[in-house]
Amino acid sequence: MGPVKNVLVPAGPVTVDDVVAVARHGAHVELDPAALAAVEESRARVEALAGDAEPHYGISTGFGALATTHIPLDRRAQLQRSLVRSHAAGSGPEVETEVVRATMLLRLSTLVTGRTGVRARTAQAYADLLNAHLTPVVAEHGSLGCSGDLAPLAHCALAVTGEGTVRTADGELLDAATALARHGLEPVVLAEKEGLALINGTDGMLGQLALALDTLDTLFATADLAAALSVEALLGTDAVFADDLQRLRPQLGQRVSAGNVRRALAGSPIVASHKGPECTRVQDAYSLRCAPQVHGAGRDTAAHARAVAERELAAAVDNPVVTPDGRVESNGNFHGAPVAYVLDFLAIAVADLASISERRTDRFLDRARNQGLPAFLAHDAGVDSGLMIAQYTAAGIVSELKRLAVPASVDSIPSSAMQEDHVSMGWAGARKLRRALDGLTRVLAIEVMTATRALDLRAPLRPGPVTGEVLRTVRAVVEGPGPDRFLAPEIEAVVGLVASGAVVSAARSVTEID
Repeated sequence: MGPVKNVLVPAGPVTVDDVVAVARHGAHVELDPAALAAVEESRARVEALAGDAEPHYGISTGFGALATTHIPLDRRAQLQRSLVRSHAAGSGPEVETEVVRATMLLRLSTLVTGRTGVRARTAQAYADLLNAHLTPVVAEHGSLGCSGDLAPLAHCALAVTGEGTVRTADGELLDAATALARHGLEPVVLAEKEGLALINGTDGMLGQLALALDTLDTLFATADLAAALSVEALLGTDAVFADDLQRLRPQLGQRVSAGNVRRALAGSPIVASHKGPECTRVQDAYSLRCAPQVHGAGRDTAAHARAVAERELAAAVDNPVVTPDGRVESNGNFHGAPVAYVLDFLAIAVADLASISERRTDRFLDRARNQGLPAFLAHDAGVDSGLMIAQYTAAGIVSELKRLAVPASVDSIPSSAMQEDHVSMGWAGARKLRRALDGLTRVLAIEVMTATRALDLRAPLRPGPVTGEVLRTVRAVVEGPGPDRFLAPEIEAVVGLVASGAVVSAARSVTEID
């Protein structure tokens, strides 16, 4: 990623790149003055309804199953404060900073649409918290993915009001009141409708989807390069990746992946060494030959997920909403089903991508299938075990990824005295996808580490320009073949290369990789 620019909200809908810039790279958030004018206009409508004898949900009534309970005028500020306090009921491990920042940015994006009825100062408070790099402490459990990511969003709202706890940019844990004062920020005293507006959206699951799509951009490219390394080191053929063969089946992602593998293998002396008539191998195993078909299907799944994410990023998700013609209407747009489904789809694609990668790794270690390499790529097989247990690690992760691929969105547990009787579980889908992406990163790293060791063992034959550059990048952090060494630090070192995008960057220094 290049230099991080300020993110103007809302100069058009917030994009996936905007989410990544703010959440992962600390970009500064600015609010469009024209948008704030629209915020104030919708706020005036809410204030006009505050004294209305007719009940209006979230303004003069309770919430959820308490929607028929009338709240007197002098109790409505307490109503909003109580809502946030009671809904900040998360439990479990602390959610990652980037997830919380993404969640806050997306809630802010909805606040400034002028459809939620909050005051401009309340929207500004979210921008101020982001720019001060004060991150509310959010617990992992507490969202059913419907009526919004309630508990996570409530923990964020609580911090804006000067309650709860936050982490500073350097990781210090502070009570929110102290942290706000240290940065010269005033706690927000919530007015009618505002507490509800701060907690009623798909922002948590959507933010994690946006971050996942960014991660997958790197991992799909890495998977193609890992496959190329394996095809080369296992003396496979590059003929199956020809573009005319891919055009016979016009799946978009497949063609992209095949092109990456083909370019990564271009000019390889190892591939050229067995292209003559003396080579009796007709076709390679599926894990080599069908890599573009599997990788490409994952790419196409991500493209669909991105389309859903972009539509959701353009949404104003709240209940009730202030419509452009001034009505305040209840609706069901907070239901997380669209986002929940694609989070589950991606977990399936991630599990299968890791599965085919692990199968390629396993082929390297079996003398019956590795085309003349030593057993387990060991220096002295028997005395040394080589990469035997690295494959165990990959296999264990793949097994977990298959469990994580079980959809969360097909589950629903009714809540709020059966008022909220069907929920999306999208937050749960997002949490398991994050874990799955970590697992895929590790499985691909083990394949890259294994394949590059195998390339060294093919000497005096040398890899091609692209795969050779990847090999040099790996050798900068992990030594080549030799007697057994403490393996865990080497795996982690290559995991770092994959996660940071260094493997892809190495290849891109030589050729185009999509």
